[in-house]
Amino acid sequence: MSWKIIITDGLEESGIKALQSHGFQVDLKKLEAGELANILPNYQGIIVRSATKLREDLINKCPNLIFIARAGVGLDNIDLDAARANGIKVINTPASSSRSVAELSMAHIYNLSRNLQISNRNLNDKSSFIELKKNLSKATELKGKTLLIIGMGRIGRELGLLALGSGMQILAHDPFINQVSLNFDIQGQTFLIPVPMVSLEEGLQSADYISMHSPFDGNQILTKSRFALMKKTACVINTSRGENLDEIALLEALNTGQLAGAGLDVFQNEPEVNTQLFNHPKISVSPHIGASTLDAQQRIAEELVAQIVSLYNQS
Repeated sequence: MSWKIIITDGLEESGIKALQSHGFQVDLKKLEAGELANILPNYQGIIVRSATKLREDLINKCPNLIFIARAGVGLDNIDLDAARANGIKVINTPASSSRSVAELSMAHIYNLSRNLQISNRNLNDKSSFIELKKNLSKATELKGKTLLIIGMGRIGRELGLLALGSGMQILAHDPFINQVSLNFDIQGQTFLIPVPMVSLEEGLQSADYISMHSPFDGNQILTKSRFALMKKTACVINTSRGENLDEIALLEALNTGQLAGAGLDVFQNEPEVNTQLFNHPKISVSPHIGASTLDAQQRIAEELVAQIVSLYNQS
């Protein structure tokens, strides 16, 4: 018997058609938690992004569930222990969106270096044109600036390559990695470039830009005491998890001049986000779109389908 699969947070159309071509019954439904609890027991598989939360109480009610698929990287919204206890396979797509997330991080870095977030919000007529031109003339270049990458997984490495291409110096901090080198390909030639690994404190004091690419482990990475270690000209980028950063301490650091800027794609309590973050002139914002490129979504769909088909063939 073929599996019934429900998709709650969307999937690239090509992925849906591919699943159907393999004989799976696919239902695309956006459901509230209570509604999902009523119908999920009828399915053998579920595909989610970050919005749908699959906690222990829900998982325990689904004896027919064979797999949970996350169309993306992070698994924070899935109770892995409960899935394991119920014999449910959890799959994700760790490689598919790395480049897209890294490019968004780099976009925020560029944005902040030229204060484009201010222009984008306020440039609307002749008077603002003249005023902004005068006030934003103290921008900086990225060449020679130091970028600290916190977390040297796939995304961190991709960001490192982009930063190298912009002439930046790279430092890295990762409690699970002792050494790392990047394969930098340019004009048909490959260069192996070692990246200096530093303690978090050392990196925070040295960096002009700090970009986070670590999962949330229950402890915030950037806190008030760590903002105090940074240069007053430094900028923080977060495309990892909103919980990795103390948002109140960030606002305080920006308002007191302890920090120059921030680029945020993720927030605590999404979508009920602190609106001070949206409107702050020193913050470049985006609505959790790190993996939201056509290229990444196509790769995510292809990778998920391949894993689901393989799992079905093994069952």
